[in-house]
Amino acid sequence: MKNLLYLLFGMFLMLGLNSCGEIPSMNPDDFDVNLMYGRWQEGTVFERYDDTGLGATWDVGEDVEEEEAQLFKWSLDGSTLIHEHIGTFVTVPKVYTVTTLNSSQLTYHDDYGNTHYFSKVD
Repeated sequence: MKNLLYLLFGMFLMLGLNSCGEIPSMNPDDFDVNLMYGRWQEGTVFERYDDTGLGATWDVGEDVEEEEAQLFKWSLDGSTLIHEHIGTFVTVPKVYTVTTLNSSQLTYHDDYGNTHYFSKVD
């Protein structure tokens, strides 16, 4: 009889916890898109992510300033970061996997072994 009471108590407890609403995702591959907004720097390369889904990349080491930057559309879904570089006649998609994203660091890599380490500059 005692075991039956423990079983019933456990079932009610589980039902009560389950009805409290959805438990937030604890998936480490879910990154907060709001952390992407702003300018990031890796060496002489800069990337800017705007909240409009547009971005830009430029390399001051090659005498390219932000005004002359390569524009791209971007999206972040889970850990998948997509840049769609906007050319004159074609849009070139590039797919990356984000491994670190916080208020000061952004790290992502592609399927070819290229890893990029950015620091937030504003």
